[in-house]
Parts: sequence; structure tokens; C-alpha cells
Amino acid sequence: MKIAVCGKGGVGKTFIAASLAEHYAACGHAVLAIDADSSPNLALSLGLPREEASRIVPVAENEELIRLKTATEYSGVFRLTFTVDDIIAKYAEKTPAGPNLLVMGTVKAMGSGCTCPAHSVIKALMRHLVVERDEVVILDMEAGIEHLGRGTAEHVEILLVISDANRKSRETASAIIRLARESEIHDIRLVGNRVATPREEEILKSCALENQVPLAALIPFDRNVAEAGISGEAVRNTGAGAPASIALLAQDLAGTNEKKSLRRSPQ
Repeated sequence: MKIAVCGKGGVGKTFIAASLAEHYAACGHAVLAIDADSSPNLALSLGLPREEASRIVPVAENEELIRLKTATEYSGVFRLTFTVDDIIAKYAEKTPAGPNLLVMGTVKAMGSGCTCPAHSVIKALMRHLVVERDEVVILDMEAGIEHLGRGTAEHVEILLVISDANRKSRETASAIIRLARESEIHDIRLVGNRVATPREEEILKSCALENQVPLAALIPFDRNVAEAGISGEAVRNTGAGAPASIALLAQDLAGTNEKKSLRRSPQ
């Protein structure tokens, strides 16, 4: 199962991605959590101490790795084909929450060709993760879905677009949904987060209706989650509040994926 999680910065997408990954790991699945945000902090949400998290070098910034994968004997010429499965084996971090974590990083445009090798490695790695890996893969994405290019996007089984009731968050969610449809992602769902009032619930229901996508879940505002955000601590599922709602969402997503698999299976 491959699930990508997108949304405007600050809406809680990393918390939701981490909670989904932790739930599937607790259920006995092999889980690979991918931090593909330009401001990576999924490691903290999965329980890694800040010191350990700060030592992780994103794949896109690992100059030695990029050189080993793409360098040739000719200056200015780099390899376009190479294996990437060993990157996961070498650089994925085991987290206290259970999933393995790979910090992808973002290739920043600099007006020259110097980032092309890094872009090639990220593109190949994303395709390998989404198309060829067998375990549950949870991708914590940026607001856009540029990492999921054509040829890769259609293999993401579910895209969760996270939004709270804030207008800017909803506008970003609408833009992501439009991009996702152009990228041939077929199962797109809105998840309302930090829902504190009936009015906010109705606003998010209307957002899903206007964008013609299912409303997968309404995650309640949770003071414990807010306090954890202030302290920088990871949030564990205690069976109540927001984590419990996300666990129910995870169960629903798994059930949907199982039904899809049955429909694809030869009779």
C-alpha cells in the first residue's frame, strides 16, 4: 500500500503521516516512512531524539552518494541509469515508533545544471519506492506533488490531502487536488484536521464537496497533540483523541486497498 500525504505547511500533515505509519507498523506491517518535505521533521514525529534526527543527511544533499550513483569519467556527464535499492538498505533509519524512515530532501533549483545528478537520484528513488517496493510506504510530501512525476504518480494508491478550516489551507488543498488529477492519481481524499467546532466541520465538508473528493476523516482538535507540537515530543496513540481518529482512518484505508487488490486479482 502506497499513501502520499500532502497539505499546506502547518496543517498537521506530518503528524498524520507519522500516525498512519506507526499504526501500520503496530499491526505487523513492514513500513517505510518517506520524508519528502523541504523542511523535514518526520523523524521527530516518529520518536527519534532531536540529536539523532539532526544528524540525518537527506538523500538529495548527500554529495558522496550522488557522486557514486551518477559520476562518469567525463566532466559534466552523469549516468542516467543506476540501482537505488541499496540506498534504502544503507540510509533508512529505524525509529522508536516502528517504521523505517528515509529522509528524501528536496532538489533546489539554482539556475544551472549542477543539481541534475541529485534530481536524477531522487526521481529514480521515488519510482523505486512507489512502484517496486512491497511494504507499506507512507510519503510525507510538500504542498505540491512534484516528486510524483508521470509514470510514478499513478502507482500511489491513495493521496490524502490535509486541511484545517482556514481559508488558505483549503485553497492549497484545492490546488493540490487539481495537480493530483493531472498526475493521474485516482484515489484522492480530503482529511479535515484540528476540527474544533461544528462550523469548522461544515466548512471542511463543503470543501470536499466543492472539490468532488471524499471526506476521508475529520480529525478533532486535540490539546495533547498541540502541547506535543510546542514541546517537540512525539505523539503516541493512547486510544483517544486525534490519534484514535487517525487509527480509524488507517483501518479504513487498509480495507479500501484490500478491496482494490481483490478486484485486480485474476478470477
